[in-house]
Amino acid sequence: MAQDEIIWLGTREAAHQLGITTRTLYRLIDQGQLTAYKFGRVIRLQQDDVHAFIERSRITPGDLEHLYAGTVDDED
Repeated sequence: MAQDEIIWLGTREAAHQLGITTRTLYRLIDQGQLTAYKFGRVIRLQQDDVHAFIERSRITPGDLEHLYAGTVDDED
């Protein structure tokens, strides 16, 4: 039974795919929100883990109401 090949991303490539800076990527890794691996001095992320993070970050309709409810425009 063959296993799927792991596709590894460097930190710059992963940050680029997420549309964030590498500094923000390191913070997400350090906070445990994104899984990463350290091989010697090199940090790598699995592409599947990056895609899973993107899916977990999906906004559910109605979750952002607190950002716009009760604004000045609503009072008119």
